Amino acid sequence: MCKKLLYFLIFLISSVTITGQNIQLSDSSKVSLLTNTPWDKEVYALFGHTAIRINDPSVFLDVVFNYGIFDFDSPNFMYRFVKGETDYMVAGYSFSQYLSGYKNRGIGITEQVLNLTLDEKQRILDALVSNALPENRVYRYNYFYDNCSTRPRDIIEKNIHGTIQYTATNKLQTYRDLVHECVSGQPWVRFGIDLVIGADADKVISDHQKDFIPSYLLHSYKSATIKQGENIRRLVSEENLLLSQDSAGTFVSPSFNTPLWYGLIFLLFTIVFSYISYKKNCMIASKIFDFILFFVAGTAGFIIFFLMYFSVHPCTNPNWNFVWLNPVQIIAAILFLIKFRSKYVYYYHFINFAILIVFLLAWFLIPQYLEIAFIPYILALCIRSGTNVLNYRKNNNH
Repeated sequence: MCKKLLYFLIFLISSVTITGQNIQLSDSSKVSLLTNTPWDKEVYALFGHTAIRINDPSVFLDVVFNYGIFDFDSPNFMYRFVKGETDYMVAGYSFSQYLSGYKNRGIGITEQVLNLTLDEKQRILDALVSNALPENRVYRYNYFYDNCSTRPRDIIEKNIHGTIQYTATNKLQTYRDLVHECVSGQPWVRFGIDLVIGADADKVISDHQKDFIPSYLLHSYKSATIKQGENIRRLVSEENLLLSQDSAGTFVSPSFNTPLWYGLIFLLFTIVFSYISYKKNCMIASKIFDFILFFVAGTAGFIIFFLMYFSVHPCTNPNWNFVWLNPVQIIAAILFLIKFRSKYVYYYHFINFAILIVFLLAWFLIPQYLEIAFIPYILALCIRSGTNVLNYRKNNNH
């Protein structure tokens, strides 16, 4: 009894340090999958969340195991995040605390009570406790393959007797398709993600791979069964809505506040500026404009280059956006300031113009989804290179 009381007290504290002591669950115990609705106030919360609840009133136990714990203040967090070496943790804390934390943010929570034997429940609890020990609780997070949704699924699959059989959806979807669903109201987030994930994100994935999105795991559990020999039972015995999502908290970006609209405005400005600078031969203004434009493009290209060749993030290499955004543009931008009308700058602009024209003509042949919103920015780079080629020829023909 002392062990049970100790176990209960430990889990009432936030950020629990779990001991290796076991608690024996009773027949009245329940193991549930908790699925949170998306929250638009943080990018990482746009995709929802999954956790496991263990509830046994007879031993005063009601805890949630959460695999989505991370620390923004940890050393080199942003660098490790970009490199794909972010460490997440699993932690257990009281269900009431978990519920109140999300209720205050207007996040909905659905509970799916699993149809498990007592031994299966015990095995799952023991595995979760073992995972949450200080020496085991940290894991290397991977957005597509190993996250807060796939971890609970894998724990459940490994600790039941028999195998879970899922109903096939027969829907051909890719990682990018699912990401687009989650960020449909956030065009700037979608724009940024489509810049950095490459062609591998457009390969069709299996239903099991779709479970990295919590809502997809929830739906796959609805009709799933457990097959043990000749016996088949439903995986979910009941489903409860614990919290309703606050619809007032669902944000949709205004139609004009999108990368495409800003891109079209910028393209129009670039066309007007290029025409005036060509007619009036405004070298200083052109030099400054091109330096800023190509330096910004080159900085974005450096991030893509880093993700392709130095990051362990999945689906970042190959990335065809590297054609129009690459680190060479940083070198070119610096060269513009030093020798704006040199033949080296002319050669760069000539080659860049030709590459971008071919890239745009081959748009629908490229084996990667490319945002339509990219086109105005590509055209702006193309127009600036083309204008500089014409300026060089005009000045050298006089």
